[in-house]
Amino acid sequence: MFGDPSLPRLRIVVLGDSSITAPGVTRLDNIWVRRVARRWADRYHVELIALAVGGSKAHDVIEGQLAEAVRLAPDVAVVSVGANDALRGVPPASYERRLHRILDDLEAVAPGIVLIGMGDMASVPRLPPALRPYVAWRSRVFNQICVAVAASRPKVIKPYTRGRMSSAFWEDPALFAPDQFHAGDLGHALFAEEIAPSMEAALAAAEAARADVSRRRRGS
Repeated sequence: MFGDPSLPRLRIVVLGDSSITAPGVTRLDNIWVRRVARRWADRYHVELIALAVGGSKAHDVIEGQLAEAVRLAPDVAVVSVGANDALRGVPPASYERRLHRILDDLEAVAPGIVLIGMGDMASVPRLPPALRPYVAWRSRVFNQICVAVAASRPKVIKPYTRGRMSSAFWEDPALFAPDQFHAGDLGHALFAEEIAPSMEAALAAAEAARADVSRRRRGS
């Protein structure tokens, strides 16, 4: 929870993998989504609920996270899944089909949805050099699926992840956690800055939906 309880409530529900559980950060408040949520605490009583589980693929989100996310009826939903699908050989068509299923269910309850996608995972220091070209290709393919899926859905906002969110990790190894696989504190700070505009757009959609409901009630 963030902000004064007397302020209007804003519920954010986050689904996904270790990009949310953030095993590489030293403090919980350094996780990117918490950094963004705290920025809204002067306007809202923010309720941030993370359903993510490290290692999840899109199938795992459907099986273990999606029903609870729908039940919670968030104002803003965040989906960050795909890296494990790309790394573990899931066919792109299967990932795309599952992503549509996730978003179909979320669109029924959440006015604002952010679909993260992924940067260039070939920058991960722990990867064997021989695998880097393959991982770079898979990263591009799976992120492009996210781009296309988001473009087909007016409620879904996709941040640009192929700019600084990709290049900075090649340039600065300090963005990684000590495990040399996950993003660390500095990496999550970068995520927060790059994803914040998309989160603000989702918040604006949630605010517009809330205002529309209020107008309808006054009209009735």
